[in-house]
Amino acid sequence: MRKVTLALSAIALAFGLNGMAQAKMFMPEQVSSGVTTVDLAQRQAVHWVSVAQIDKSLQNQPPIAVGFDIDDTVLFSSPGFYRGKLKYSPNDNSYLKNPAFWEKMNNEWDEFSMPKQIGIELVQMHLKRGDDIYFITGRTETKTETVTKYLQEGLHIPADKMHAVIFAGDEPSKNDKVSWMKNHKLKIYYGDADADIAAAHELNIRGIRILRASNSSYQPLPKAGRFGEEVVIKSEY
Repeated sequence: MRKVTLALSAIALAFGLNGMAQAKMFMPEQVSSGVTTVDLAQRQAVHWVSVAQIDKSLQNQPPIAVGFDIDDTVLFSSPGFYRGKLKYSPNDNSYLKNPAFWEKMNNEWDEFSMPKQIGIELVQMHLKRGDDIYFITGRTETKTETVTKYLQEGLHIPADKMHAVIFAGDEPSKNDKVSWMKNHKLKIYYGDADADIAAAHELNIRGIRILRASNSSYQPLPKAGRFGEEVVIKSEY
């Protein structure tokens, strides 16, 4: 009986010491509300796809025509746009209407643009399939341009497979992205902007969203997946 009493006393002492230790435990200052597993499970539902899944979805299909937007889709071109804003209109975005900026951007400043890895992967996948690839951009057209050459080299496209970049412009009344998509009978169009997905949906073709990098000069960031479109995973870089 004495042994049982001693054992119970030891257990009680252990619990007592443990309670004291917990009472004195240091708790760091709370800096945010934090999240629970329930919060994480309630994130926005998005139709994520990988390059491999897109490739698989095209199996047993003959070669098709596909299109790509350029800025924030296959190129991280913010350095040039940032430079243009500082040089031509530091207080607003009027530089985007300045022909002098577009002459610089389309002929020189893409030297500071970085080809996105997702652009390389998607282009190479489509080339392997034998697909015809077109680049349709909202940039303003200039008399000369080196964008085509830069894309061909940066995305590793054979010269005989490279079409000249199509400059559709960004004026609502002159935006010919839809007509270019229609003329070239595109089956897929990749883009980062809402307008890219909307244009694809207007023609009832497959619009696939590429994530815009969070440090892009083109703000605010669009809501990927808002139209129910496929969104390429890890496509922000």
